[in-house]
Amino acid sequence: VQLQAFGGGLAQPGGSLRLSCVASGRIFSIDVMGWYRQAPGKQRELVASRDTDGTTNYADSVKGRFTISRDIAKNTVYLQMNNLKPEDTAVYYCNADQIHEPYFAGGSRPLSNRWGQGTQVTVSS
Repeated sequence: VQLQAFGGGLAQPGGSLRLSCVASGRIFSIDVMGWYRQAPGKQRELVASRDTDGTTNYADSVKGRFTISRDIAKNTVYLQMNNLKPEDTAVYYCNADQIHEPYFAGGSRPLSNRWGQGTQVTVSS
């Protein structure tokens, strides 16, 4: 299973960007998909995640500004980022957790979580 992220780039403060990430390969199900970010000199942190029943989890710093959504049938996760701030500048990584691949007839087995390649988001005037 591989993840490929799209979007990112340069935005002005107060602007918007949209990230998307597609998972491909032998996929039976992916329970949780989300986005993390890592700014220079800082640890990678969770930005937002969403599981298959719609439960979401957001970092306090992005609540009310970012929205995570999923197209489960397409194994795709999106991150709509509004009212961007300079402190949102970071490399953003998509993540898929609790993945299962098809195994024998109608069955599945778990895989380790996966990371996509990072995509740079820069917020600057």
